[in-house]
Amino acid sequence: MDPDTNAGLNHAAFAEQEVANVPEFHHSRPRKIEHVGVIGGGTMGAGIAVALLDAGLPVTMIERDEPSLARGKAHIEAVYNRLIAKGRMSSDEKTAILSRWQGSTCYADLGKADLVIEAVFEEISVKHAVFAELDLVCKLGAVLATNTSYLDIDTIAAATSRPGDVIGLHFFSPANIMKLLEIVVPAKVAPDVVATAFELAKKLGKVAVRAGVCDGFIGNRILAAYRAAADHMMEDGASPYQIDRAARAFGYPMGPYEVSDLAGGDIGWATRKRRAATRDPRARYVQIGDRLCERGWFGQKTGRGYYRYAPGSRAGTPDPEVEAIIDAERQRAGITPRTFTDDEIMRRYLAAMINEGANVLHEGVALRPLDIDVTFLHGYGFPRARGGPMNYADTVGLENMLADIRTYARDNPLFWRPSPLLVELVERGENFASLNEAARQH
Repeated sequence: MDPDTNAGLNHAAFAEQEVANVPEFHHSRPRKIEHVGVIGGGTMGAGIAVALLDAGLPVTMIERDEPSLARGKAHIEAVYNRLIAKGRMSSDEKTAILSRWQGSTCYADLGKADLVIEAVFEEISVKHAVFAELDLVCKLGAVLATNTSYLDIDTIAAATSRPGDVIGLHFFSPANIMKLLEIVVPAKVAPDVVATAFELAKKLGKVAVRAGVCDGFIGNRILAAYRAAADHMMEDGASPYQIDRAARAFGYPMGPYEVSDLAGGDIGWATRKRRAATRDPRARYVQIGDRLCERGWFGQKTGRGYYRYAPGSRAGTPDPEVEAIIDAERQRAGITPRTFTDDEIMRRYLAAMINEGANVLHEGVALRPLDIDVTFLHGYGFPRARGGPMNYADTVGLENMLADIRTYARDNPLFWRPSPLLVELVERGENFASLNEAARQH
């Protein structure tokens, strides 16, 4: 094993140990969690329910009507049926696990729950309505959690008379398989609720990262920045297929456009539409993804996205029609395409990721660089051998990173604004490892 790989793997192991060391744990004891409610039986709600059931916890699932509840239960059963088909579980084991599940269309059946996790549609008014209802029916001291990926948890907490009990538990899909759990800490939450969330993560076999409230928290906020950098390169002349290949060659299991097709292009589209009103009118906005979504090409589930998919296949093939749409968009934007090397693609992609990571640290959304590293190792496929993006930045040298960002800023100064923290660290001759060390001493 080469020394860089060894150092990357060592850092990953260190970061995973250190990530649960959060201030709230030092001063408070977790609350007891013996029964959990889950609101919503869609893909995410069902995945969360499976994770809880697998940990031995009884679960009450709430849906709006009986057909939706039946679909929710079917989603859960499908997970266990696949395990039975693979010989990894017996029918008796499935029966025993499902004996801990009950479904209801009535919120009042959550009266005995110690924790309720909401996993409904990503729309703030819907979340507010759910939490107002939970406020009425849940016992005092119950932890009320939202699984939102982006929305402001402080405003969700304000829909209740008990903001101290409200926290974000951002699971990653599929929730029963993905290891990462972002624990999002709103302004008024009680410290013992944060400790309870970390204790729950341990019980579920998850790797938990503490995040502050902002649009997208740690992972999705940084993702928005490097995905925008990828889109700029696509519009400037790199094909989505070259960008994906470059990411895989770096060590990612999939590139950003393969991930988009897997997750569903409509999810990102909904987020872009939600953010349209607050987007800086001066900011560069690439419309290629919108053109695909307008055609109903959402990725694997529709058989077309950035790639084409044969029926039943998860392997995509490049699509000349997508390349024609990209060409048309370049012409509309008045862009003369240029070529990119794979190295150039990854330098820009990672510079955007690390610069936004530094902003997340600067604003206190992440406690330490290692929290970002763990988020990206477990939630976003960052190659483990490189230890995470902030660790990788140290190996490249922060002064080199900053020099790249300043070079890119000549063409797009608004997007490539160097993070104040990055500038400060370079001026002081420090790096992200020194911030991790300072946090440990503290």
